[in-house]
Amino acid sequence: MTTIRKVTVLGTGVLGSQIAFQTAFRGFEVTAYDISEEALAAARDRFDKLAATYREQVEGAGDGKAEATAAGITRTADLAEAAREADLIIEAVPEVLSIKQDTYRKLGELAPEHTIFATNSSTLLPSDIKDSTGRPDRFLALHFANQVWHFNTAEVMGTTETDPQVYQAVVEFARAIGMVPIELHKEKAGYVLNSLLVPFLNSAMALAAGGYAEPQAIDETWRIGTGAPAGPFQILDIVGLTTPYNILVNSGEDGKKLADWLKAEYIDKGKLGLASGEGFYRYNA
Repeated sequence: MTTIRKVTVLGTGVLGSQIAFQTAFRGFEVTAYDISEEALAAARDRFDKLAATYREQVEGAGDGKAEATAAGITRTADLAEAAREADLIIEAVPEVLSIKQDTYRKLGELAPEHTIFATNSSTLLPSDIKDSTGRPDRFLALHFANQVWHFNTAEVMGTTETDPQVYQAVVEFARAIGMVPIELHKEKAGYVLNSLLVPFLNSAMALAAGGYAEPQAIDETWRIGTGAPAGPFQILDIVGLTTPYNILVNSGEDGKKLADWLKAEYIDKGKLGLASGEGFYRYNA
């Protein structure tokens, strides 16, 4: 049984809001932090939409439980308040190293000594961040897949300085919120999932950006050829285009070229993916 009871999630974007909701749904006391009241208002809308999704798709979410979960998540733009009593803080801020490092420098001063810090970074190594935390022995990575109520893996990856007891506590926490813990034995950028997924998505974008085929045709090829339920551009829309853009910007010259294409053709036009109503596809409001 996990000793973690009070959980704070930093960042209420697509995945951060899902992590917060799933954790609260499984009975933990959850605080969701973001940088502004505007962001928190958007988070409330996400929680309400997640409540509707859970009611339709998740066993045991009926009879008002999903709505009570959404209403029970504390929202705050005060980082000190968010950190004050947390047993575990899960960071899901933008995939930019400097932003994450700055966030942890502040957290290190605000959180109690017992608090465990976990980054949900998709591609950055926890060892790149650990010195910013002020507590490298209580810091590790805990990575979730998008749509956590369906794709319920939680990849756990420490550094050489992570306390084994802290590592095990996070594994137990992941199991307690309904995830399947995937334990990594050593650091790997991208963990298991994104080590497989990111090259796949980048290859698809390179085909479209190079003018070889339209995104819809690439998706159709993948679905027919493999039997997969979704193609790479459908996956990108679900993830949201901001995260892959941030990854590409920091991944060498070829990555920057793809990032420029993604920004000019989609992001600058407000096509951010499923959450915005349009990305590579259009969605009903």
